[in-house]
Amino acid sequence: MAGHGADEHPHGADRLCDAGDRVYSRAVRRGRVPRRDAEPVPCLLELALLHPDPDDMDWLVPTSPQEVMTRLLRGMYDEVSASQRRLGSAVTAVEWYAGLGRQVRPAAAASEGPAIRVLDGLARIQAAMDEATQACTAEVLTVQPGGIRREAELSEGLHRALALRGRGVRMRDLYTHVARHGQGLLTYLELMGDAVEARTLDEVIDRLILFDRTVAFIPANSDRTMALELRHPALVEYLVTIFERLWRLAIPLTAPLPETGIEGISHREQSIAALLAEGHQDAVIAERLGISVRTCRAHIARLSETLGAASRTQLGVRIAQAGLDGPQRSALSGPGQESPSVR
Repeated sequence: MAGHGADEHPHGADRLCDAGDRVYSRAVRRGRVPRRDAEPVPCLLELALLHPDPDDMDWLVPTSPQEVMTRLLRGMYDEVSASQRRLGSAVTAVEWYAGLGRQVRPAAAASEGPAIRVLDGLARIQAAMDEATQACTAEVLTVQPGGIRREAELSEGLHRALALRGRGVRMRDLYTHVARHGQGLLTYLELMGDAVEARTLDEVIDRLILFDRTVAFIPANSDRTMALELRHPALVEYLVTIFERLWRLAIPLTAPLPETGIEGISHREQSIAALLAEGHQDAVIAERLGISVRTCRAHIARLSETLGAASRTQLGVRIAQAGLDGPQRSALSGPGQESPSVR
């Protein structure tokens, strides 16, 4: 899309350029347009009037005119005191979108928006997350994989967390056991007080954020520059069920990790032993536990020394003999027991 930057499209959704008008109108009438049709008008993607089709990334589907109207009206009322000049153009734009909306079949113009929406780019993801945060009134559930959280990751979401705490929203976070060693996470939890409860597991699923059990966000690619916004009730409920089951298995951050019962073998080394017994390679084990490959191999070397194994084959035998190839016990006394809040 070289040559079609923001300088050539200095407008908002309330005043589309002629090219954008034509492409968006065609998308509304037909239900979708090829991605190449939108290359001359990147404004439609930047303004979230078009977004990738989850079933075929070579096509773009339109945001319903009714949803665009709602967005415009919300912005209009927020800014009317600071910018009276935008009022007339926004009202005109709402009437234009309303006219388009009458051309759309009712099923395609659902006011609640699409059940699955692809968010392409970090700016779109952040905007959607901020919108969900503002609408949240009761509960946020998150799964945060990857071991020790970097300061930048924690700082990026701090403004949302503080806004939620200010409204009395309760938060529950799941991390890997490795995250316990990150000072940044401990500082974050201390700052949030009893608004956040955290637990840890040996390994967790990929990143998941759930707001009020109505909208969920999950990664859509490996580098997390794309995300899926899910509002389909069945999908969201399925993810909530997964979270709750992991939560019951997890150990409160305020509680110590259970002892292995074998002198010289730590909880982490027991986890590594179980994954080795399943036949996983070092890199896979490291990724699942949120540690580096070098750290993983250092633990494997200590396991070999402690169990008296001279080779990987012999290590596998010794792991089975020591009973380290089975599931670990949770530190929770029962599924209904609640842990103290992290402070």
